[in-house]
Amino acid sequence: MQAEVNQELCISCGACIDVCPEVFDWNDEEKAHAIMEEVPDELGSQASEAAESCPTDAILIN
Repeated sequence: MQAEVNQELCISCGACIDVCPEVFDWNDEEKAHAIMEEVPDELGSQASEAAESCPTDAILIN
């Protein structure tokens, strides 16, 4: 499973980081980004919850 944050859609609300800090963090532009290329199975439900919490649908989990 992979997580990806569309930087053009991210509004830096931080919801994904609050829900799943193991997968998401701030980048140098103060926008969220995935800090791991492959999301471990044990974090899959948290990463999906983080994507659902995004108000701009900037996160893609596949």
